[in-house]
Amino acid sequence: MILYPAIDLKDGQCVRVLHGDLDTATVFNNSPADQAKTFADSGFHWIHVVDLNGAVSGRAVNADAVEAILASVSVPVQLGGGIRTLADIERWIEAGVSRVILGTVAVTQPEIVRAAAKAYPEQIAVSVDVRAGKVATQGWTESSDLDAVTVAKRFEDVGVAALIITDIDRDGTVMGFNVEAFGAIADAVSIPVIAAGGLATVDDIVRLRARKGVPIEGAVLGRALYNGAIIPAEALKVAA
Repeated sequence: MILYPAIDLKDGQCVRVLHGDLDTATVFNNSPADQAKTFADSGFHWIHVVDLNGAVSGRAVNADAVEAILASVSVPVQLGGGIRTLADIERWIEAGVSRVILGTVAVTQPEIVRAAAKAYPEQIAVSVDVRAGKVATQGWTESSDLDAVTVAKRFEDVGVAALIITDIDRDGTVMGFNVEAFGAIADAVSIPVIAAGGLATVDDIVRLRARKGVPIEGAVLGRALYNGAIIPAEALKVAA
């Protein structure tokens, strides 16, 4: 299982928020690039970056911070937040992003996801952000009437590298993974699933790995990593 330490960007800083609400942001590092280097030096093999301002505004807002992260580490970076066009996708892949995450357009313009996956095989991930059973868009400020499996099935067999399933109701709460919810989606689709939202301790990673059914490919580590509840070496050992 691959672990993805998260760097959420707001106003150029590395923050954590509750349920995606930018007004609840706690700053953990004024230098996202330094944070990325810390994660890489801790042994993580990927870094998960989200432009929170960009997700809400629909355009890159923290581009300078993202570029600084890319310059600071050699491990692959996956990036989401405010990426809405093929030109946006091309820009970030040319800048060195290994995997681009598409969320809002997966609901509103799925043809963009299909075209991107064709142009950049295995470099496109779909973010499926779920609140009360329905998929949210526009930085989680709007809701659709679609469930996660319906959205995910749109992109089977088009070359999407992963589905990043975020449990908005638990995001930032450190109340533990809803393992069965993630597992139900993994069992229903053929695209690898990465779980996000609510991770509390290494026991959540153990439970993800132990569930019967299709394996969960990865997990995003957020607040529990920043507040010290999860020690990188322990988490990596359990995941391996």
